[in-house]
This record gives sequence, structure tokens and C-alpha cells, in this order.
Amino acid sequence: MVLTLVCACQFMVILDASIVNVALPSLDRELGYTDTGLAWVVNGYLLTFAGFMLLGGRAADLFGHRRLLVAGLLVFSAASLVAGLATGPGTLVAARVAQGVGAAMLAPATLVVINTCFTEPRARVRAFGAWSAAGGVGGMAGAVAGGALTTGLSWRWVFLINVPIGALLIVMAVMSLAATRARRREPLDIAGALTGTAGLGALIYGIMRSAEHAWTSAQVVWPVTAGLLLLGAFVAVEARFAARPMLPPRLFRLRGVAVGGGMLLLFGGIAIAMWYFTALFLQNVLGYSALQAGLGQAPAAVAFLLVARWSATLLPRTGGRPPVLAGGAFFLAGFGWLAQAQAGSGYVTGLLGPTLLIAVGIGLTFPTLMAAATEGVPEGDEGIVGGVANTANQLGGSLGLAVLATVAGARTGGNSSAEAIASGYSLVFLVAAGLGVAVGAAGLLLPRPGR
Repeated sequence: MVLTLVCACQFMVILDASIVNVALPSLDRELGYTDTGLAWVVNGYLLTFAGFMLLGGRAADLFGHRRLLVAGLLVFSAASLVAGLATGPGTLVAARVAQGVGAAMLAPATLVVINTCFTEPRARVRAFGAWSAAGGVGGMAGAVAGGALTTGLSWRWVFLINVPIGALLIVMAVMSLAATRARRREPLDIAGALTGTAGLGALIYGIMRSAEHAWTSAQVVWPVTAGLLLLGAFVAVEARFAARPMLPPRLFRLRGVAVGGGMLLLFGGIAIAMWYFTALFLQNVLGYSALQAGLGQAPAAVAFLLVARWSATLLPRTGGRPPVLAGGAFFLAGFGWLAQAQAGSGYVTGLLGPTLLIAVGIGLTFPTLMAAATEGVPEGDEGIVGGVANTANQLGGSLGLAVLATVAGARTGGNSSAEAIASGYSLVFLVAAGLGVAVGAAGLLLPRPGR
């Protein structure tokens, strides 16, 4: 029941990052958004999800993982209800922002549950494999689930479906998790919480704005600069001024936390290149609908699910290095093959084969990196380290999306023909192949088995 609970929570928060995409035209017709306002139905969720993750991780350590998990489910479900009943554009965006806060409470809390409830090494890595697979499939299922709900019922059910699911998960959490208390009574590091959360939020906001404005524009430069300055202040507060820092600098002396977090930052760009840009290729180059594109990615999702569960069983014997090195090789082969796809390529030869290879690489690396980034953490710090790992992955995805979209746009030069768009995506896939090689090489820095 515990494993089902954490997997369902992870599936739900990742699903809600993508399920709304297919419903955007329908809710736009009913609520009447501007072009930029419509984007914030998606970005409002992603911004608060990534920005509040560190705070959510520390809250799990201070207040107990069951308490935070239940609170996160309540916030997420209530915000979903408001979103589903929204009658105006502002109400829906505000509800999506609140959903992101709930998700930022849930994601690190699920990692604390795994670390505290699955103490035997083999069971722990298997739980990480299932958790990783649930998140990956949640990201993939968004297009299919969103298309089915919007077509069969209404765009409102994209949000309302979370309400009964959330209620069921709250009951499961109360039944299956022990009522934990904080291991040590500490005040929350207010200065660290404010500077860290505001810094991450401003940085991610600036990166998101780069999709609409040039990197040198004030709309991008100012929030990115403010975010970097606030994060610099956060580092100073944690290192010198906070009596009980929210993110103790000593944690980065653990090789797994430092190396795993850095690799998850790179991995975020790889995942975006795989799931986001292949979906665009299927729609913008091959002419698939959003629902067809989601179904076209389903074989890769199944491959990822199977490999993630299998690779987790190998970790106690092999350690993290072999899976990550093998994953880098699969990334190089898959993205190198995918970069050859053109407007006239068929689905089977142009997309299916390479995406299956990349999915195998993701299945080998993602659970390995999450396990490495949270292994050997002192008792009472599991939540904040889980927040760091999730934040690194989300930040890598946001930065990767902005950079890779810029790369594709520079190659196409404004040409909207299928051939030009395919050429832009080919360059994206070559950059992703380089990121995959970097992740594989960085795997040599992971600890050897038994250390």
C-alpha cells in the first residue's frame, strides 16, 4: 500500500504538468485567454512546483512525512476542484499556481517515505524504480488522458479527476503511514526559505520568458539576474548566517548528493528532448494530432517502465556506474539515430526505433540517479535532499526546454515548412546526444558498489 501510495502521488503530480496541454484550445474558447495568459495555465503550475520544492523538502523533515503528504494532497485536490469549476481565466491560473504548491509538498515527501519505509537496500532501490517509472509514465500519459477526458467529457475533468483520486490517496496515507513527528524540533530557516524559494522562482520565471522574448531582452535578463542574486544570498545565508540552515552546506560533501544532483540537472534536458520534442516532431513534421502523438510515444513509455523496474533490481549488485554508463551509450545511439529523421521519414524507422533506445537509457539512468542523490543522507535530512534532487531535475528540464527551443529556432530561422522544422529538431537531438554522453561520463564519479 505504501509503494502504491507514493507511486500514485508521483504519477499525479507529473501527469498534471502535461495533461492540460491538449485541453488548452477548449478552455481558451470558454474562458477567453490572451496568447500570453494561456501559457500561464501551464507555466503557473511548473513555476511553483519547481520553486517551492526545497521548502517542501525541509518541511517534510521538520513536520513529518505523513503530515506533509496529507497536507500536500489536500492542497492539490482543493486546487484541482477550484480549477475544474473556474469561470474566469484568473481563477484558473491561481488554482494552477496552488496546484504547483501542493505538488511541491508531495514530491519530496514521497522520497522521504521511500527512504524511511524501505530500509533494506534491495527493497529501497526497487521502490525507487517503481517511483521513477510512475513519474515517467505520468509525463507520457498526459496527452492521451487529456485528449480522452476533453473529447469524451469536458476540459474541466482534466482537473476534476484529481479530486476523487486525491481523496482516496489521503485515506491510504492515513491508513498506511505511521504518524511521525519531527526528529528534532527546529524553527524554520525563514531567511533561507525566502531567498531560496524566491531565487528559484525568479530564475525559472526568467527561463520560461525566453520562450517569448530574446535572451538579451529585459523580460528575460532582469528575472534571471534577480534569481541568481537571490540564490547567491541564499548560499551566503546557509553558509554563514543561519543557525539551523534549511539546506545545510555539509550535505554537498556527500558525493551522491553533489554528483547525483548535478547529473539530474543534465538529465532534465535529456528528458525534455525525448518526450517534448519528439511529440512536437510527430505533430509538426509528420502531421499527427496531439492524441496520436501521445499514442505514438506509448511504446517508449512501456519500454521505460519495464527497464526502470529491472534496472532498480541490479543496483545493489552493480552500483550506479554501469547503468549510467550504459544509459549514456543508449542516449548517444538513440539521439544520433533520431537526428536523421526527416519530413519524409516513417514512424517505425524514423521515430519508433530511436525512441525505444532512448527510453531504455532513461530507464537505466533516472532511478539510478535518484537513488544516488538520496543515498547515505543523515537521518532527518531526507526531505531536503529529496527536494534538492527534484529541484535539480525540474530546473534542468526548464533550462533544457529554453535552450533547446532556442537552438531549434536558430536553425529554422523562421521557416515554417516541415523540412525546416525537422532540421531544427535534428539539431536539438544532436545536442541531447551530447548531454547523454556527459551524463554517462559523469557516472564515473559515482561511488563504487559497497562504498
